[in-house]
Amino acid sequence: MSSHHIVRDDQEPALIIANGASCSEELIGQLLEWSPLVIVLDSAIDRVIKLGIKIDVLLGDFDRDFDASYYLEKQYPLKIVHTPDQDKTDLDKAFDYLIAKGHKAVNVIWATGKRADHTITNITNIVAYRNELKIVVLDDHSKVFLLQKKYEKWYPKNTTISLIPIGKVTGITTKNLFYPLNNEELIIGYRTGSSNHVVEDGIVTIEHQEGDLLLMECWD
Repeated sequence: MSSHHIVRDDQEPALIIANGASCSEELIGQLLEWSPLVIVLDSAIDRVIKLGIKIDVLLGDFDRDFDASYYLEKQYPLKIVHTPDQDKTDLDKAFDYLIAKGHKAVNVIWATGKRADHTITNITNIVAYRNELKIVVLDDHSKVFLLQKKYEKWYPKNTTISLIPIGKVTGITTKNLFYPLNNEELIIGYRTGSSNHVVEDGIVTIEHQEGDLLLMECWD
């Protein structure tokens, strides 16, 4: 796979490559094409280098045998950011790094699959950055992001959409979904909006009053 950076515009989403299950090279290529910055998390670096991807930042706590000179030779120029804080995940630290650098949006891949605890943490932790960073988590089967109070987007008929509350979400009203919600609530572990779908080609509207609501666009 070739390197990235056709354009460099900090308004375009950065890209974080975590250390979960790999995705297709097609998806990686699409995201790399417009990414102004590529961050790789600690243990994923060797897998990423094998794909021939040009990396800007290697970030992590490096709590294993780590030879900085080896990676600098492979990926010069490369910025290595040591983040030893054990109270945050490496993904959280990467979000903090982007915010500090003034980025407004980021796509995240390799953040799902493999260990279930990592997948759940990676997806749910994005709510903490609601007001600072637009985060989209992608793999070959889904696209996950946090909704604002009102969301509208055009979708083709039968697109699978799941609404997953983080905790309790109230006052949810939807339009153009097969299983409509009318000022209702979803509670994680008790009632979620999994595997809904779009009724007809057109605008889907999702509104909610309180809480953190994830939307997952899904395909098999």
